[in-house]
Parts: sequence; C-alpha cells; structure tokens
Amino acid sequence: MQQMKFQTAARPRVAAAALTLATMVTATPALAQQCGGSFNSWLAGLQQEAAASGVSNRALAVLAQVSHDKRVISRDRKQGVFAQTFRQFSDRMVSQNRLDHGAKNLKKYARIFAAVERQYGVPGPVIAAFWGLETDYGANQGDFSTLNALATLAHDCRRPALFRPQLINALRLIDRGDLAPGQMVGAWAGELGQTQLLPSDYLSSGVDFDGDGRVDLKSSVPDVLATTGKFIASLGWQAGQPWLQEVSVPARLPWDQADLAIQHPRAQWAKWGVKARGGRALKADGLPASLVLPMGRKGPAFLAYPNFRVYLEWNQSLVYTTTAGYFATRLAGAPKVSHGNPDAGLSVDQTKQLQQRLAARGYDVGKIDGIIGAGTRAAVKAVQLQLGMPADSWPTPDLLARLR
Repeated sequence: MQQMKFQTAARPRVAAAALTLATMVTATPALAQQCGGSFNSWLAGLQQEAAASGVSNRALAVLAQVSHDKRVISRDRKQGVFAQTFRQFSDRMVSQNRLDHGAKNLKKYARIFAAVERQYGVPGPVIAAFWGLETDYGANQGDFSTLNALATLAHDCRRPALFRPQLINALRLIDRGDLAPGQMVGAWAGELGQTQLLPSDYLSSGVDFDGDGRVDLKSSVPDVLATTGKFIASLGWQAGQPWLQEVSVPARLPWDQADLAIQHPRAQWAKWGVKARGGRALKADGLPASLVLPMGRKGPAFLAYPNFRVYLEWNQSLVYTTTAGYFATRLAGAPKVSHGNPDAGLSVDQTKQLQQRLAARGYDVGKIDGIIGAGTRAAVKAVQLQLGMPADSWPTPDLLARLR
C-alpha cells in the first residue's frame, strides 16, 4: 500500500539517478542558497537553475504554485516501519489478498508481461511484486503534490543534492508532455505512478508501450509494466537467472559467512549443508549466492543470487528487499516461507541501547534510531565474533546483556 512507502530514504538509486542525469541540469548559475533559509528565495534560485538547464517558461510557471509541505518533513523523519522484523513485515505485506490480486493481474495482462520479458528479460512475477507492494497494483498511488514534496525535500538541508535534480526533472516531465501539473500527485517523497518511480527514472526508463504518444505511469498498465521492466533491467537484471530461494540451514555453519556482502558458489553452500526447501539438495554449481538470515540462524533463510542486487538498488532496507524478492517467488509459485523458530529480537528501545553500546565501542552504526540497518548488523556480527557467539548478525537480548 502506498502509505507504507519505505524507499526514498534508503534508495541509493536516488543518488545514482541524480548523477546519471546530471548533464541535464548542470548548466547552473551561481546560487547563493542551495538549501534552507527563506523558501521563496530558495525557490527563486531553483527556478534560475531550471531555466538555465532548458526548462521552458511554461513549466517554470508552475513553480509559482509550489509550497512547502511540513507533512513531508514529518514523514521523512518518521520511518519506523524499518524497525519491523522480516516476519512482521512480510506476513502483512505478502497477504493472501495481494497474492490473489497479483495472480489475477499476471493472467489478465499475460501478453503484456510476456512482451516485456522478451524485450527486457524481467519476469512478470518480479514486476508484479513491486507493483503490488508499491501501490496495490495502482489502487493507492498517494495523495501528495509531487512538486510540493520534491521542493520541500530539496529545500531541506538533509538531502538537497538528491532531491533538487528530481524537482527539475519533474518540470521536464511537464515539458515532455507525459503529465500535466495537476496529475503530478503521488508519494510523500516525490515518486510517481503505479510502481512509484522518481522523475529521473520516469524520464530515463519511461516507455510508451500503448503507443498513445506519451508515457503514462498513472493509468496505462502497458506503460507501467514496460517502464518498470526497463528500469529493473537498467539496474543490472540478468535474464533467465534466479533472484531469491528459500533454503534450510544446518545447526552448524560458519555463520559469519551469512552476509549480503559475501558470496560463495552454490556448491560451497551445499557442501556446508545448506539445502533447498523441504530438504532437497541444492544444485552443486558455480552460481554465486549470499546467505541471507533476516532474523538470524534460527529464522527464515534464503540464498540471494546476483539478481537480488537489483532489489538493493530499489531499496536498501533488508526487510523490504527480502520481502519484495520473496513476494515475487510466491507469485512465481513458491510456497509460503517457513518462519522457523528465531531467537527473540529486540524492541526499538532495546535496539537503541544496543546501538549506543556499539557506538561506544567504536563501531559506526549510523544514527541511533532503533532500526537494524546494515551498519548495525555489521557491528553485531563483529561483536558476536569477539564474544565467541554464532555470528549471524541478529541482535538478541542475550547479546545486549553481554554488552552491558
């Protein structure tokens, strides 16, 4: 559902898109105010930059109606959904209703999905999973003014370099004729359309698949599916290759190797006793894979293949990416994931205590926010190794007690 948007604060592709399209916005006059201060003065500088980069007077005139939206800043600062566990998040997001709706759409638009896969190599279930997670297949695209949201985030001094180019590219969408200003309504962080793409991605990956002369990601399903397929392909998707596979793990394993940053041939994981769902033997081949344990060694377990890197480009949150990849496997016919019997995790307050103690030991855990991000997981693994505990990167009350 759209109100569960998680991607912008975590998407490295925001920065990548800004760099990729930098040539579109680099003809920039000297600007005294890159962020903060008077919103109107800042907007005037932005307008000069947009004009210098070739945005038309017609599109620039829209800026006269742009205003600062405090709700956007509030949403940006409060993204507590990242504190949920994989089991909590996936159970809610990969609902039976969403699975049923996804299956119906895969059947209804089978010819379009097939054409998109032929052209871009991305399977229908992968596209459909993002479509379902982001907007419930177009039903909940958001109610924020895209221009107001992007202007607010670009003016804010937390991440202006990410959002300033997005605002200018939103004006380019108007110039290109894809959307009228009144149609630019979407998520709080400026994403648009049924799979919630940022303006730069809309521009670079947009496909007029229905042939009506414009790219309509708000209401044209053919355009939505083709554009999403092209965008995923641009992130490095390898046609015909897997992305995520549920596995079972033995009682003993070099747990420190269970890390998205570490890959081994599938044959090595098989040698260590990792098996496919139901105890079936893994293919003992050279396909590289990482072992993902979103809730530690006793919880759900997955092998993440090179295509899973695309999910990490879409969103850096392990909970979101694993859920999105798992959702796609379900739409492709995989059974419901085994929950396992994971060790108890930490509450948000306990996670903050853990982060404080890790930071005091010199580990870079990022912001003390109660969210188990990549930095916190890496620090947890390092401390587990020091203490002689199974280094599965899953923080537990026992670990917190030892650090006290």
